[in-house]
Amino acid sequence: MADRRTSILAGAAAAVLAFSGAMAPAAAQQPAPSGTLRVVLANPLASLDPVVSTAAFIRNHGFLVYDQLFGLDSQGEARPQMVDRHEVSADGMTHRFTLRDGLAFHDGQPVRAADAVASIRRWSQRDIAGRALAAATAAMEVVDDKTFTIRLSRPFGLVTEVLARPTASALFVMPERIASTPANVAFTDPTGSGPFIFRQQEYLPGERAVYLRNPAYRPRSEPADGLAGGKVALLERIEWLGINDPATAAAALQSGEIDFIEQPTPDVLPLLARNRNIRTFQLDPIGSMVWLRPNHTQPPFNNPAARRALLHLVNQQENLQAVGVAPAEQVPYCPAYFLCGTPLESNAGAEGLREINLERARALLREAGYNGERVVFLNATDSPVNNAVTLTMAENMRRAGLNMDVVAMDWATLSQRRNRREPVEQGGWNLFVTVANVLDAQNPLVNVYLGSPCQGGPAGWPCDEELERLRRAWWEEADPAKRRQILDQVQARATESLPYINGGQFRRLAAHRTNIEGLRPTIIPVFWGVTKR
Repeated sequence: MADRRTSILAGAAAAVLAFSGAMAPAAAQQPAPSGTLRVVLANPLASLDPVVSTAAFIRNHGFLVYDQLFGLDSQGEARPQMVDRHEVSADGMTHRFTLRDGLAFHDGQPVRAADAVASIRRWSQRDIAGRALAAATAAMEVVDDKTFTIRLSRPFGLVTEVLARPTASALFVMPERIASTPANVAFTDPTGSGPFIFRQQEYLPGERAVYLRNPAYRPRSEPADGLAGGKVALLERIEWLGINDPATAAAALQSGEIDFIEQPTPDVLPLLARNRNIRTFQLDPIGSMVWLRPNHTQPPFNNPAARRALLHLVNQQENLQAVGVAPAEQVPYCPAYFLCGTPLESNAGAEGLREINLERARALLREAGYNGERVVFLNATDSPVNNAVTLTMAENMRRAGLNMDVVAMDWATLSQRRNRREPVEQGGWNLFVTVANVLDAQNPLVNVYLGSPCQGGPAGWPCDEELERLRRAWWEEADPAKRRQILDQVQARATESLPYINGGQFRRLAAHRTNIEGLRPTIIPVFWGVTKR
């Protein structure tokens, strides 16, 4: 049977991924490479395992060195990437996948169905969408070196969309020997099959990561389209540099020492805009959302009333102004868990977030039994957005009577410490800020921080059986009108349970030298189809 794709995500993802689809045309053989691209991304690369960590820097690394079974195109459709043929049984309960010819890992070994199955199994132990697919799977079996099957135990309409998971713990295929690593143990072997090869001997964590063009990579024949299609590597070398000071990065871009900045800070953008050798563009047209994540396992925010108090201590527009986001790039108010400006936008149950209400917050803290205990707020000072928003919100919390301890660290350290579940007296924590793009938040299935599974889940560990029931009902419902009703129920329940608090939505401009061509608003920074003159 021909490839059977659902359209459940298409509406949201079409808005999410409404960027220019055409990049450099793909071909069976890659053309001769040109030049070295030096880039500064939002955070430097600090670790290598895209399953153990949901950090965006590992996802960015993953799209360079690995490939995916399916990729999301510019219309939000899951298109075959490593897969050549996808067949579905008449009842929709058995999916058969055949890998395309010529796939090989960077160590020269062929990519096999066993590698894909092992990668799915490891990933599905950690990722929120992967766990949902695994729960609906009766069996996943290797048929031969190029073919495997997934047999469902109950209806699940998002199989290919889940396999195309592009963010949080994105699904990347790696060798079986690496994918056999326990899902809670980080590996350090970055062998993939993608368009670029990681130079581990040149890797300085947090400072420099180097990638070389993979001459053996065989891109798909169709043009690149979003995160799908022909990933033609046109650069000989990519150097990802850890320059944490925004002014230093901006100066390096102006002098030509670097070629691309993913997220220049708002204060340097006017300077860059005046330089005729630099262009700015929207890498993510929908934008990003600040998320305030409470620890649901430790007081005071293990109490729902204390979490609701936070709604009245967050002013989204104040946060964006503290960051310095230009008014044209701000969304002044957005309570939507699936972001504003998408078909899944909802304000059901919305409360707070527009203005500070100290009296209401104090009343809720009293209801929660708060009595002046220390509140540890982790602050990634090397991220200008996270730092500005953290300091702004912490001051409002102090005004409401919370005993705030804002602990400064870099993002790499925070991404490790947030996994600690001990009380604050033993190195634990109460709050941290992260920033998610629209792919992180796009619907009730893949929004990783919305999930409240009671067991497992990412740092913060919310537990809400009713929210989980509604999430499952959404992705199992086939009728679009009923699914929309369920979505509003998910939104309302999330506003009551508060797995996290929306701190403000905004768009950010990326910047690059004018001699760099082929960059597109792909939301995730990818560098296939890019040339340097």
